[in-house]
Amino acid sequence: MKHFFLLLILCLIPNLVLGADTNTTVSSTVVTDKTPPTASAPSVVVNNSDVCKSAYSAGIQTGIIGMASGVTVADENCERIKLSRSLYGMGMKVAAISMLCQDARVFDAMMSAGTPCPYEGKIGDEAKQQWTLNPNKIPSESIHFKKKVKKKITINSRGQ
Repeated sequence: MKHFFLLLILCLIPNLVLGADTNTTVSSTVVTDKTPPTASAPSVVVNNSDVCKSAYSAGIQTGIIGMASGVTVADENCERIKLSRSLYGMGMKVAAISMLCQDARVFDAMMSAGTPCPYEGKIGDEAKQQWTLNPNKIPSESIHFKKKVKKKITINSRGQ
C-alpha cells in the first residue's frame, strides 16, 4: 500500500506541473476609414453564335484614379464567310465565290488551282485575262500577282 501511494504521487506530480494553464490572449482590431478603390472591367457578352464579333474589356486602378472600358471588334473574315454561305444558299454560286475572293489568300489559292476568281461576271480564262489586265483590282495582299505587277512596273520604267 505504501508503494501504491508513492506510485500515485509520482503519477500526479508531472500532471500538476505540466498541466498549468497559461492563457495569453492577443487581440488586435484594425480600423480603416476607407476601402481601397477598385476599377472593375465591364463584362462584354457576345453570346450569339451568329455574330462575328469578339469582346474585350480591361481595367486599371491606381491609388488615386481608376478606369475601365470594354469594346467589341468585328471579324471581317467571319462576316465574309457568312455572306458567302448566304449567297450560295440562294443559288448565287459565282457571287459567293466572288465574296470569298476578296480575301487575298482565297484569291491566290484559286489562281494557283487554275480556277481564277470571277471578274465582273466573267469566269475561267476570260476572268484570268481581265485580272492580268487590271492588277489594281487584285487584293493588295495577294502574293500571286505581286511579281507580275513588279515586272510591269520595271518594264514601264525602262521606257518599253
